[in-house]
Amino acid sequence: MAARAKKRKIDNECRVFKRTWTAKYLFTEIKGKAVCLVCGTQVAVLKDYNLNRHYTTKHEDKYKNLSEKERARVSDALLAKLQTQQGLFTKLHTTREAAVRTSYVISHKIARKSKAFSDGEFIKECLLDSVTLICPEKKDAFENVSLSRRTVTRRVEDIAENLELQLKNRAADFEFFSLALDESCDVRDTAQLLIFLRGITAGFQVTEELAAMQSMKGTTTGNDLFTEVNACLEKLGLKWDNLAGVTTDGCPNLTGKNVGLLKRMQDKVTEINPVQKLTFLHCIIHQEVLCKIVLKMDHVVDVVTKTVNFIRARALNHRQFIALLEENEMEHGDISYHCSVRWLSLSKVLKSVWDLREQIQDFCVKKGHGVPELSDEDWVADLGFAVDVTALMNQLNVKLQCRGLFVHEMYTAAKAFMRKLQLISSQVKDNFLTHLPTLKEAIPNANHLHKYSAMLEVLHAEFSRRFQDFKALENEMDMVSSPFTCSVDNASSDVQMELIDLQSDTLLAEHFRSVSLLDFYSSLKEENFPHLRNHAQRILVLFGSTYVCEQTFSVMKFNKSKHRSSVTDDHLSAVLRIATSDIQPDFNALVQNQNRLDYSH
Repeated sequence: MAARAKKRKIDNECRVFKRTWTAKYLFTEIKGKAVCLVCGTQVAVLKDYNLNRHYTTKHEDKYKNLSEKERARVSDALLAKLQTQQGLFTKLHTTREAAVRTSYVISHKIARKSKAFSDGEFIKECLLDSVTLICPEKKDAFENVSLSRRTVTRRVEDIAENLELQLKNRAADFEFFSLALDESCDVRDTAQLLIFLRGITAGFQVTEELAAMQSMKGTTTGNDLFTEVNACLEKLGLKWDNLAGVTTDGCPNLTGKNVGLLKRMQDKVTEINPVQKLTFLHCIIHQEVLCKIVLKMDHVVDVVTKTVNFIRARALNHRQFIALLEENEMEHGDISYHCSVRWLSLSKVLKSVWDLREQIQDFCVKKGHGVPELSDEDWVADLGFAVDVTALMNQLNVKLQCRGLFVHEMYTAAKAFMRKLQLISSQVKDNFLTHLPTLKEAIPNANHLHKYSAMLEVLHAEFSRRFQDFKALENEMDMVSSPFTCSVDNASSDVQMELIDLQSDTLLAEHFRSVSLLDFYSSLKEENFPHLRNHAQRILVLFGSTYVCEQTFSVMKFNKSKHRSSVTDDHLSAVLRIATSDIQPDFNALVQNQNRLDYSH
């Protein structure tokens, strides 16, 4: 108490002393220093002797004859003048910072939308024209916003570096992380390796970001890919012993048993921790698409593709076919190409050909290019079956493409689809075609039904065969997604006791039903459920697919196209990081760094 009283006394004396500066010595305080109101001289040591000496030496002759009221009036005027000057500089500084921040914000949007850097100049023209019409008095402020091509390029580089720094800071808190890897070539035939990172913290906060885009000018062997992945992890400060799993699209240079990337990664982890085993997964969406090969529908797809190409390849044919559809007021205004790379296109093309089969037949006959298969009952029934099956697979594909899905959610969707195949297969044998409406419309015979039922069974077997890597994790995924209903006997020995404690706690069971999975596990006490939390982190951090890589390759090919082929690898990497990131750039830090650069020149 005595110390507080002493401090208050000193503070009061200082306030009284400071009030005398202005009236007696014509001084004021700025940032802890006494500043003369007349000449602007700063006095570092705030003592009466120092202030008095400066006043006596410099200004006493001019102000010694003033009365106290006149001195107070002069000091107030000088103080107001100083504050006005300070306000002018502050306003100029604030205006400049706003212009720089605006430049960063617009550059960020340019990169997010995959626009050319030179579009910044066009945007500035639009801004100036708009402000001239709406608020002409503000035009000077907008003139200061720099959006030249070179400036936007520098801003994009700065933003990408800021996002990478934030990701590195987050990565320091990861308990576990996993990678999704895919490789493709850009328009200049440079191999681009995309490395996506998903990490989880002790508080079960999940971060999913583009770790790096590594450009490879030479070979792309497993050893080359490992070198790039290792460099990426070192740059972000990630430790190999925290790596939980890797998901790829199954390319040989990634999955080779002897010299593939995954083999090198497992060897690296084994050097650090001999008992640690990585989880390697083949993209579930890629496998789902490959499964349709066993249906052997080439005789349907080839005829459909040939027919569509006949209509679309020649401009006259295409125009006349569109006119025919308009005359008949058809729901489909056109017919599209099928691209084998686009996973969802086959079902849509087959469906449109089915719906327009009569119009297509009439049009092709008139052109002397009849399609006899459209009059063949067996082929038409096969077409109807293909339409329904590909539609079912497309539904699964769309579900698996949803952003933010955990691996157990994706596998659950695949298992549900396999059960549907079993149900439909048994129903087709009994001529119950409720779930195959297009095939029902084709009125198949008994031989058709037997064949289609067998094809569905083959498709089910192919799904089961291809998803063995996910099947191996099924017990682990069930334990994490349904800890209160899973079998304790199927759980690993280190977590069985904790599972029993968990399943016996009614309060935790009620809490599990009311919150998300991440929130539930983050609420479990570390001292009570350490192994269960550890298992949950390892499962929840895994990638179920590489679809995020496929999406990013689409962005890459849009940014580095034949019209923009001169985009450098560094700038392409910066754009992809900005376009895919969920992290918000720290614009305040960017503006401050820019100010320091300007002041240093």
